[in-house]
Amino acid sequence: MTEEPVVTGAALRTRRALLAGAGAAGAAVVLSACGDEHDNGTASTSPGPAVTQTGDAGGGDRQGAQSLARTTDIPVGGGAVLAAQGIVITQPTPGEFRGFDPKCPHQGCSVTTVEGGTINCVCHNSRFSIEDGSVQSGPSPAPLAPKDVKVSGDHISLA
Repeated sequence: MTEEPVVTGAALRTRRALLAGAGAAGAAVVLSACGDEHDNGTASTSPGPAVTQTGDAGGGDRQGAQSLARTTDIPVGGGAVLAAQGIVITQPTPGEFRGFDPKCPHQGCSVTTVEGGTINCVCHNSRFSIEDGSVQSGPSPAPLAPKDVKVSGDHISLA
């Protein structure tokens, strides 16, 4: 069994410098290969994608992009909890849509369902009206905060 020599002090620093220098030289070779053979010292830039004067500057259906839900997604006499969007949307009567904050005022849990005419928090069984967010039962000391929504065609968005 042979022992390898231990490198310390100046020899270790020299070996590191040699390896770092070799790495930098290799990178310079690779980068120079990416240059234009007719390079005159000025950097060239890509023109990027062509800009057109048609369509939506936002890149698509602007109304659909802002839409939280479609009217057909919200059942009459019920609603939907849209947790990712931070809203509960209900339809108490045909064509009437309401929005509420999904955070239960009792202890900050998120409501999870809309069933039987109420918005329901399963943490402590608070229930809120789909019409106005008022407390129907449970320990919640306050109603759900309203959020203004508007309907444009079949899209529901924040007002």
